[in-house]
Amino acid sequence: MDDEIQLISDGDGLAVIGNPTAVERFLVSEGLPSKDLGLQRLRSVLSAGAGVAQAGSEIAANSGRWVKLSKESARLVDKYGLRKSSKSGLSSGVLKGNKGQIKGFVEFVKGPGSLLTNPALLAGAAGIMAQIAMQQTMDEITDYLATIDEKVDDVLRAQQDAVLADMIGVDLVIEEAMTIREQVGRVSEVTWSKVQATSVTIARTQAYALRQLDALAEKMERKSKIGDLAKTSKEAESKVQEWLAVLARCFQLQDAIAVLELDRVLDASPEELDRHRLGLRAARQNRLELISRSTERLMARMDAAAGMANTKVLLHPTTSRAVVHSSDHVAIAVVDFHARLGIERGRQSLEARRWVDAAAEVRDKVLETGAEGVDAARHLGNETLERARSVTGKLSSGIAERALRRRGDDGERDRKAE
Repeated sequence: MDDEIQLISDGDGLAVIGNPTAVERFLVSEGLPSKDLGLQRLRSVLSAGAGVAQAGSEIAANSGRWVKLSKESARLVDKYGLRKSSKSGLSSGVLKGNKGQIKGFVEFVKGPGSLLTNPALLAGAAGIMAQIAMQQTMDEITDYLATIDEKVDDVLRAQQDAVLADMIGVDLVIEEAMTIREQVGRVSEVTWSKVQATSVTIARTQAYALRQLDALAEKMERKSKIGDLAKTSKEAESKVQEWLAVLARCFQLQDAIAVLELDRVLDASPEELDRHRLGLRAARQNRLELISRSTERLMARMDAAAGMANTKVLLHPTTSRAVVHSSDHVAIAVVDFHARLGIERGRQSLEARRWVDAAAEVRDKVLETGAEGVDAARHLGNETLERARSVTGKLSSGIAERALRRRGDDGERDRKAE
C-alpha cells in the first residue's frame, strides 16, 4: 500500500519508513526535520540466507528517515499508540493513510511486505538508528568543544600525565577509522583491529577526569574560611571547564567506537546485532550515570559554598560575591555539558530544574553585572554594616540613658530617705 508508513522508536529517535512520497508527506504534516536513515546499507549485509529476494525488494521499495526524539517528535509515540516490545525495547507500528492522507489509526500488519515482520531487517534498522543517534550526539559535542574557551586538544597537550597524552593518539586512530568507514561503507576486520583496543585508553582517561572533579569537590568541602573558599572556588571555576571538555571528548570517542562496533557486528554476525545494540545502550547509560553523579556532586559542593558565602556577606562582601560568582559559572558549565550529552533528558528532577533556572538567569545577567555587581555587593555590605553599627549605637545610647535615669532615680530616693 503506497500510503502505508512504518514507525519505529528506540527511545532516542523515530524512524519513518515507507513509500518516499508518503514518508515526506507525513514528516511535512507533522513539521519534523529529519535525516536519511540509510536503509540501503542493509542490502549487502542481508545478501545471504532465506528471504533474500523479499528483503531486497522491501529495502528497494522503501525510504527511511530518522527524526531525533524531542518533545515534539516524542508525542507521536503516544499519539499513534506505538506498541513496545519487551524483547527489543522498540516501539513500533504501521500507520495507514486514507485517500492520500497519512492519518487515521495504527495497526500491525501480519502479512508479507512489512519491514516489521522481518526480524533481520528490523534489527538492522534499529542498529542504524542507534548509530545515527550517537553521531548526532557526537556532532553536538563537536559544537560544544568549539564554543568553550579551552579546546580539549589544548588541554590534553598541556598535560604531562601519560594517561591524557595517550588520548591524542587514540583520537587520530578513531578518526581514521571513521573516515575509512565513510568512504568504504563498512568496517572491515582490518579497520576494526586498529580501534578495538582503544576503548581501554578512553576509559582510563575518563576515570582520571572524573577523579579530578571529585578532588575539586572534596577540596571545596574541606574549606571553612571564606578566604580559602574563595580561592578554591576560583580554581574550580577555571579547572572544571577543562575537565568537562576532556569528559566530553571521551564520550564522543566512545560513541564513535560504538558506531564502528555496530557496523562490524552487522557485517560479521548480523544475528547478534539486536542483542549487541541493547548491550551498547546499557553501557552508554551507565557511563552517563557515572558522569552525572560526579558532576552533580561537584555542583552540590559549589552550592553549599555559595550558601556559606551568603551568610558571611555582611563582613566579607567582596569575597562572598567572588564565591557566588564562581559557583554560578560552574553551574552554567555543568548544565550546558549535561545538555550536550543528554543527561537530563527524561529525568528532570527538582534539583536539576533549579540549577537550569539559576544558570539561565546568571547567563542573562552576567554581562550587565560584571564589576558593577562587585561594587553593588560591597555597597550593600557597607550599607548593611553601617546600619548595624547605627542600630548598635542607638542601643548603646539607649542603655546608657536608661542607666543614667536609673542612677538619678536611685539618688532621688536616697535623698528622700534621709
